[in-house]
Amino acid sequence: MQWDRSNVIGLAKVSCTLCHGYGLRLVKQGREVPCHCVFRAIFRACYNRFRECAALAEHAGIVTAEPCHGKEGKRMFSRKREEYIADFCLVSRRMLDEHDHRIFRYHFLLGADWKLCSRQLGIDRGLFFHAVYRIEEILGRTFAELEPFPLFPLDEYFSGFSKEVSPTNPLRRARRRPLVPILRLPLTA
Repeated sequence: MQWDRSNVIGLAKVSCTLCHGYGLRLVKQGREVPCHCVFRAIFRACYNRFRECAALAEHAGIVTAEPCHGKEGKRMFSRKREEYIADFCLVSRRMLDEHDHRIFRYHFLLGADWKLCSRQLGIDRGLFFHAVYRIEEILGRTFAELEPFPLFPLDEYFSGFSKEVSPTNPLRRARRRPLVPILRLPLTA
């Protein structure tokens, strides 16, 4: 993902003390990088969609047909909700270490509150919330920068391949003229 002000300003927290609501913060050598509040907002948007997909798990049999640019056909059948749930869980497992993944599993996947998590993991409240914020930042950045198909922005993930592809996309097909010319006959009444 290309990090510029237009991508991050809508995700930034207005009361953030690092970026003051602009979404970008200055680091060494005058470089601008996205603020931590932007990554936490990305994670929360992805997590809310995960919860929505998990709540609709009883309707798991819904299959969608998407346009696809392949040799064999022009449509691809998929179960986007189940794919998103699996991608969310697998990417989280790969990016987090064992301790952070236990916190992620207890708090985010199983829905335990901070008291139960703190008691189960043997940590105090402050350490628990610092770990939660760190997990949100790590996964928010990962969900946005995942290659070749990121989980964020959500509308691009759930819309599939678009018909309008950029000229730099290797999947782009050249527009062909029909083999038989189309005859245009005048309409008569």
